[in-house]
Amino acid sequence: MSGAGASERMSVEQALAHLSQRRRDRDIVVSNQSSARLWPRLSNHPLDFNYNPSTMSGAVPLAVGLALARPHDEVIVLSGDGSLLMSLGCLVTAVASGATNLSILLLDNGMYEVTGGQKTAASDLELDYAGLAAATGFEQISRFSELNAWQRGSDDFFGSRGPRFASLRVGPTPKQEFGDAYLPIDQRIRSFQVALATV
Repeated sequence: MSGAGASERMSVEQALAHLSQRRRDRDIVVSNQSSARLWPRLSNHPLDFNYNPSTMSGAVPLAVGLALARPHDEVIVLSGDGSLLMSLGCLVTAVASGATNLSILLLDNGMYEVTGGQKTAASDLELDYAGLAAATGFEQISRFSELNAWQRGSDDFFGSRGPRFASLRVGPTPKQEFGDAYLPIDQRIRSFQVALATV
């Protein structure tokens, strides 16, 4: 686990690039909001589901369902802090589900990035999201704000018993990454269903 000052943030591209390098072949990765725009540029895996990118707060509940339906596969979900704030109850649902094969990676950039970078209700509070997850009963809790710490700590994080929650303090997504790097949602659903049926 790593702690950091309020001003320290790692590059979101580098944080996700590390995840793309260490994810295993059978891991399911659900991305959401701005991460759904950046992740396809870093990973082109059949078990990537670039969800939305506009239904805020929907990715974690979807990932919980996938984890329950696929108990022998690990499910990793990328959520922004703005999205999580819209449905904090999903943390309770994740723990109550009993799923141990679930990892929530919170990309905390302190803003509603997709809609223009507005502050969230928690932007000035230094809200401890990992503390909220700990209070709901997550087995593994981690905080990362430096890339080196994330790179060093990710194996222990993913190797622990789930459900897991990690808060990654990241910078904003570069504006040039907000173009369409993904197929239309109906095609993504079909290809994802095919991939799930074959593993």
